[in-house]
Amino acid sequence: MSIKELKDMINLMHENGLTELEIEKNGFKIRLKKGPSGAVVEETRNPVQTPGPNSEPAQSAPAGAASKTVKDEGSEIVRSPMVGTFYIAPTPDTPPYVTVGKQVNEGDVLCIIEAMKLMNEIKSEVKGRIAEVLVENGQPIEFDQPLFKIQKS
Repeated sequence: MSIKELKDMINLMHENGLTELEIEKNGFKIRLKKGPSGAVVEETRNPVQTPGPNSEPAQSAPAGAASKTVKDEGSEIVRSPMVGTFYIAPTPDTPPYVTVGKQVNEGDVLCIIEAMKLMNEIKSEVKGRIAEVLVENGQPIEFDQPLFKIQKS
């Protein structure tokens, strides 16, 4: 599946007010779904392959599995809901949304992810203190990549 085809599918969703789109083509399955922020989240599945006896299990984790991968139960990892470019501030000459040590509430903007010329605000789902910022400003990021560690309060 080409980038152009993916862009066409996202445009189709926006033009027709769709919140979810699933397509299967030549054994390749893709599902696009708008997240709570209105951003399109992509899930892809390749044809099913039977693992061999010495193969390792798949390492993909669902977006909601962040708290399961964190050893410290009092913290939450905020993961990227999309592929794009990470920005910690709304513009280059303004202060960052958050810094290490800052208190945040549910719904507070943590950063912006630019995807296909759209700026998507990523908001906190928990109340707490920013323990770590795990990516650099302007860095390209992947789907489900850890962005912040928040110490819950």
